[in-house]
Amino acid sequence: MILDLIDKRLLDVIADGLPLVSRPYAVVAVRLGVGEDEVIRRLRDLVRLGVVKRLGVIVRHHELGYTANAMVVWDVPDDEAEEVGRRVAAYPFVTLCYRRTRRPPDWRYNFYCMIHGKDRAAVLGQIATLNWDAGMARFPQAVLFSRRRFKQRGARFAPAPTAAVTEKEVA
Repeated sequence: MILDLIDKRLLDVIADGLPLVSRPYAVVAVRLGVGEDEVIRRLRDLVRLGVVKRLGVIVRHHELGYTANAMVVWDVPDDEAEEVGRRVAAYPFVTLCYRRTRRPPDWRYNFYCMIHGKDRAAVLGQIATLNWDAGMARFPQAVLFSRRRFKQRGARFAPAPTAAVTEKEVA
């Protein structure tokens, strides 16, 4: 597929996220000089063709008052990892849950989950819930609290300057 100029500009506009307004695609449409329906159609086509792998949300937890973040890692037997993953991922306070290859002898852990909380005590309480209610206490584990934050943003396709548009200009 060959991307036209509007597709490339669309990818650039959404690279830093959609505007937090009631009609984000309408704001994007104004910035591109096309209709809102065309923006939605083009995004669907870009996803269908695999140019855009997925549309997702990056939550900046700190700005929402969640100042304690912990990656909890466990050494889960490989034959139990899928079931454990389903069980742990079902908890609403688990924001990421995945499996990775162990790197012995230095790193024995293969199962990871991320938990965000208002403070360390809240996160430790959630970890205790996983340990006792979800049966995770039987696996060796480590709790890794974040010490600093890194910038979060979406992937970039083709950087180009774009003009700012407010929700008022869409109405």
